[in-house]
Amino acid sequence: MSTASMQLAAASGLMSLVLFLVAVALLALLAGGFWMNSRVKYRESPRPRPEEQPQLPPEGPVREVRENRESQEVPQIPKGGRPLTPYELSNMDSKPSASKDRRRWSSGSSGSFGGGGLGAH
Repeated sequence: MSTASMQLAAASGLMSLVLFLVAVALLALLAGGFWMNSRVKYRESPRPRPEEQPQLPPEGPVREVRENRESQEVPQIPKGGRPLTPYELSNMDSKPSASKDRRRWSSGSSGSFGGGGLGAH
């Protein structure tokens, strides 16, 4: 055998050894992951039993309620008076609307800024 073929055989053997070690390292990493996962699951609380699951209320499932809401009016500033600060305003709750009609966006409008519609003209 010539020295060139021996060097090629030695490099090929070294490459095989490196690939084998990489494969063993990957298998060890996967096995460690499964081991860690089992430890984490062991420390978790047990799953609830069927009798511990949420139950429907006696009156049956909750239904959706649709209503229109209006915001409370902001108090008007008297002539010569100073504006109210946010701390002086009460909690501005909303109230049910007297109108049952749903508010719609104007025609040709997307309803949002940058939504791609032509907008109102």
